[in-house]
Amino acid sequence: MQTEIMTQVHTQSFELDGKTISIKTGRLAKQASGACEVACGDTLVLVTCTESKQAREGIGYFPLLVDYEEKLYSVGRVPGSFTRREGKPTDRAILVSRLIDRPIRPLFPEGYRQDVMVVATTLSADQINPPDTLAMLGACLAVELSGLPFKGPVGAVRVGRVAGKFIANPTYEQMEQSDIDLVVAGTESSIMMVEAGCAIISERDALAAIDYGHQKIKRQIEFQKNLIEAMGVIKRPFDGEPVNQPLVDLIAETATQKLRASMQGVTEKACRQALIDESMASVVEAIAAQAEDHPLRLVTSSQLSEYLELHEAKLMREQVLDTGIRADGRRCDEIRPITVEVGVLPRAHGSGIFTRGTTQVLSVATLGTQGDAQRLDSIEPQKEKRYLHHYNFPSYSVGEVRPNRGPGRREIGHGALAERALLPALPSLAEFPYTVRVVSEVLESNGSTSMASTCGSSLALMDAGVPLKQTIGGIAMGLILEGDRFAILSDIQGLEDFLGDMDFKVAGTRDGITALQMDIKIEGISLEIMRVALEQARRGRMHIIDKMESVLASPRAELSPWAPRIITIHIDPEDIGTVIGPGGKVIRRIIEETGATIDIEDDGTVLVASVDSVAGESARDWILRLVKRIEVGGVYSGHVTRIIPMGAFVEVIPGKEGMVHISQLENHRVEKVEDVVSVGQRVVVKVREIDERGRVNLTIKGVSPEERAECEKTMPPS
Repeated sequence: MQTEIMTQVHTQSFELDGKTISIKTGRLAKQASGACEVACGDTLVLVTCTESKQAREGIGYFPLLVDYEEKLYSVGRVPGSFTRREGKPTDRAILVSRLIDRPIRPLFPEGYRQDVMVVATTLSADQINPPDTLAMLGACLAVELSGLPFKGPVGAVRVGRVAGKFIANPTYEQMEQSDIDLVVAGTESSIMMVEAGCAIISERDALAAIDYGHQKIKRQIEFQKNLIEAMGVIKRPFDGEPVNQPLVDLIAETATQKLRASMQGVTEKACRQALIDESMASVVEAIAAQAEDHPLRLVTSSQLSEYLELHEAKLMREQVLDTGIRADGRRCDEIRPITVEVGVLPRAHGSGIFTRGTTQVLSVATLGTQGDAQRLDSIEPQKEKRYLHHYNFPSYSVGEVRPNRGPGRREIGHGALAERALLPALPSLAEFPYTVRVVSEVLESNGSTSMASTCGSSLALMDAGVPLKQTIGGIAMGLILEGDRFAILSDIQGLEDFLGDMDFKVAGTRDGITALQMDIKIEGISLEIMRVALEQARRGRMHIIDKMESVLASPRAELSPWAPRIITIHIDPEDIGTVIGPGGKVIRRIIEETGATIDIEDDGTVLVASVDSVAGESARDWILRLVKRIEVGGVYSGHVTRIIPMGAFVEVIPGKEGMVHISQLENHRVEKVEDVVSVGQRVVVKVREIDERGRVNLTIKGVSPEERAECEKTMPPS
């Protein structure tokens, strides 16, 4: 029995580019349908697969749930939340959950409706070997071990490239030097999923990286087959429900005409939906005309919708493959009409609207200081982000009524893809010391909103004056595959995404690719199909960038008047305490009196930010005075701190006093110090000498009128 198999401990390992990956089963989580531990170095991930006892009725989808859980004990850290326990998944955890889900879902049989849950838990993280691809491999193996009707095995690997050489499952340190971060999953013969961020590489290099990863996947699959055979796992067959042929025939007879009409050059989503609704109504009417005891009278609305959708997909696919003309009348490589606007929001730092057909996205860029960077509380080595991309998909964008409950997994995934696409074109922190946030609001959706967000965000950043290295454009490609016949579709709309076989998103510049994401609904595609898709995507990307650059060819020369200006200065790290002051007293005063924002790095870099350039310069000058070294002959402005019969003490710089002898107060004889100065009074003094004991002797009478005037010009507010 499967339960007995899972209670036997099996341990095996294999090599992957010099790294040992070990698999252990039968030790942990034995009541799950399938479970395994996957380790590399001191990184260890437990992955479980559990199946519900009964299938869900009345649903038209496969209820697969994947959770990737980051446990901070895996890196020996207490969570930073108020409750001191892990809360909702981080964005990174959600992205890894999606990575695990995407290659698994298409390999379950059509009509399978059991609830299946895959949970990957990082138990130990050495912060050398990333756990995500280990979790993907473990998930595929856990499903195999569960005996579910799954068309695996599936392998997964990350590919990096350092000094021109590909590396499988690189370490974090290697990834910092790599110009490719590509995750690929697949079966022995086909590629199932691709996710990549690149430093502007060619299509040829991207294909070579995918092929390299696929060769490593074949090694993983061979290992899995041997392990599964050794454990004696037997997969449960699944035949599915028999086809309701009378319903298929009735739909073909009554709905075909209206469905074909919805694919005859109809560009408006609402018009096409109206024709589909009419076809549904005609089928419902035909069923109602049957006798009371006719079997078709037992058909449920969900079954009817599912069968009508299958017939619509059949007609759409036949039309594309037979004629090369798509439902909205476009050729396979034709892109919908594009319009571009920039600077549409007067108070935003940068904004752009990108409209392609009936997909429209408003992207808005905001510039902040380094203190606005996002702090990350996760098991990853990265501790902060200075570029953030947030994607919102409100219900009105598809004409629906739905409450806003915050971003879901889809929104987080689309935002992350657009973020990866833009990162290679952003200036370095030294070149542009800002935190940058872009928000993409989907205003209309009919396919490819993530790539519209990428285009809109590139426009918004250039409108804000961010010195992007190149314009970034993006396009979503589709696929219709029937046997040996296939058609690659450029700029897919919602219908083609929903009823097609692939959603392949490609973003980049004129010179190369910056991001890739491929999901498929079939049992994998060949490298040759990917090559054709990448070349067609390159041509489409050039067309889109042409349209964008016809409106805004390069970043604006000046920042928005509403964006903060950042002044960078460098001080001796020993002077940081002087600028901050006891309990933060000094820096708080500078901020309160100038209105500037001040960030100080450990290396002595000080970033002064203010929308008002005068206020920023005032704060800068104040800081420079604070760290100025006391020198003989130097002229300073300070406050009288105390008075003694021999003279007055003046705080020349914070924490450092000097004394003005009574004989140095005026050019004439002074009887009492209080006759000339009082405690708290601001005075301009000059350093006469610094004795061998470090005592500073000052003079007031020795300050020339010119020196006094120059010093008073740079005095901070009283």
